[in-house]
Amino acid sequence: MHPTATPQKALRALAWAAVPALLIAGCSSPASDSGADGNDDGAAAEGSESAPEPEPVRFADLPSPCAVIGEDTIDDIVPKADPKGGSALTSNDTSLSGTCLWSGLKEYQYRSLTVSLRRFESDLSLGSGDERAQGFIAQQVEEITGDGANSDIAQEDLAGTGDSAITIAYNAEKDIDDDTQDFRQQRVVVRTGNVVVTVDYAATGLEGDDMPGAKGVRERAETAAAEAVERLDATAQEDGGDADEESGADTDKKDDA
Repeated sequence: MHPTATPQKALRALAWAAVPALLIAGCSSPASDSGADGNDDGAAAEGSESAPEPEPVRFADLPSPCAVIGEDTIDDIVPKADPKGGSALTSNDTSLSGTCLWSGLKEYQYRSLTVSLRRFESDLSLGSGDERAQGFIAQQVEEITGDGANSDIAQEDLAGTGDSAITIAYNAEKDIDDDTQDFRQQRVVVRTGNVVVTVDYAATGLEGDDMPGAKGVRERAETAAAEAVERLDATAQEDGGDADEESGADTDKKDDA
């Protein structure tokens, strides 16, 4: 990092450099696969046997990606994060995808954390929501392992988090302010039901300060992933409980009538 760069300018430049470009592009919603003559087919089938229905999914909506990591965790993982509540990236449809970014500079140590949520509906032609989410994991892994600019890549399955998880350690060199900066990075990709959680954690020492150790970077990224999945899972349980309560309330009203 150039020695004349101000901390604020450096922080902004580092934050965007550390966010994978494909992750930002992935915030857009998937296109519809519906055909133009679907209504005609539906009319012809009306009155015949019922058409098959897609499999139910565990998650019908997504929480804010900035809400799945608590402030205590941010204090530990991204010291001096500003804002501490994170910055949400734009999404075309927040019920299908969302991304939140935290970045902080403490003296000469920089950290950034990006959490992305991607939800999949079941589709008769494309597969169940869970199956589609599982396929998306491979894409998220390929973004890192298939990028020739990344080095020292180490990929492992991660047990005990979600239904399926992979953790990837790697190093990356970024161009910032007409200079280059080495980053220690970790990506954790987790599927829980029909949702994929992608955590990207980046760390570096500026102005010749020590490069963070790979073990610590991995542990913090996996801690963030586990917390994000736990909080996400809680929303599915709450949604189910609310639905049951509303159903019971409707029944009571009918009985009273």
